[in-house]
Amino acid sequence: MTLADYVNTFGQDMVARHGERVHKIAIDAGFSCPNRDGSKGHGGCTFCNNASFSPNGRKPPPIANQIAAGKQVIRKRTGARKYLAYFQAYTNTYADIGHLRAQYDQALDDPDVIGLSIGTRPDCVPPAVLDLLADYRDQGYEIWLELGLQSIFDTTLERVNRGHSLIEYEQAIRDAQARHLNTCTHLIVGLPGETEDHVIQSLDHVLMLGVQGLKLHPLHVVKGTRLANDWRRGEYQPLSYEQYVHTVVDLIERTPPDIIYHRITATASRDILLAPDWCAHKWKVINGIESVLRCRHTRQGSHCVSGLSPSTVLEGSRPDDRRQFVARTL
Repeated sequence: MTLADYVNTFGQDMVARHGERVHKIAIDAGFSCPNRDGSKGHGGCTFCNNASFSPNGRKPPPIANQIAAGKQVIRKRTGARKYLAYFQAYTNTYADIGHLRAQYDQALDDPDVIGLSIGTRPDCVPPAVLDLLADYRDQGYEIWLELGLQSIFDTTLERVNRGHSLIEYEQAIRDAQARHLNTCTHLIVGLPGETEDHVIQSLDHVLMLGVQGLKLHPLHVVKGTRLANDWRRGEYQPLSYEQYVHTVVDLIERTPPDIIYHRITATASRDILLAPDWCAHKWKVINGIESVLRCRHTRQGSHCVSGLSPSTVLEGSRPDDRRQFVARTL
């Protein structure tokens, strides 16, 4: 048995729809972030060190070179020959529309790239950007809009200096849905001040809004961040391996089987990772999640919450009311 026997993974969805393996190639296109350049804030999120997901730093090679290098690695590892260009580092819709189109077109110039996955913030997806992505979709490309929400709780978002609130996320999802774009929401497990109940409420809320995909990340402490200072002072304690694995299994069980899990864990390179140590071992975490699902005799959707709809929660209600409604379903 493998994880795909229990979870609707991105990999198996790509095989089902495209008839072969399709892998994402991470791209750093040199974008900035409104939470760093002063338009929303300075310093970025308290946990953010771009090197944790972008080893190229802030002088990335040309996009074509990044794709060529990514293809070489992936082909040796998995044999895949079709790819999505995953614009990952920082905020990949934070530029004028002409610049965005030029960057995305460079990636799509490669004949093996069949689409785009665009990582961004919920407050950086104006109508012109969504129209551009919808235009690519209408041309036949596989398009995913990946929104970094992390938590539905504004107090948490303020604490980690996200620079946006739940309201911007809800509006971005509505606007994307109006254009029939696939959306993938990122949630972080183990944020400061949050318990498992908080992340369950976050999951339930984004599911009610109608997302097509999810990514789960453990909060890890890396060098060069404000979170690292909190950790050194004993003001933040990361989740244990067991806590993370069991929380993720609980989330998977609550997720309808048609939702696509793009990721269920994340790692940081050893040269910048401070804590927890287990975040350096991706396959240990994945295998642990699979093992717990197998031992519980459950799978994705086994404990799915039913009877909730976006309109029930969203129309005529305030953010606090919506969160209280979700809490009553737990």
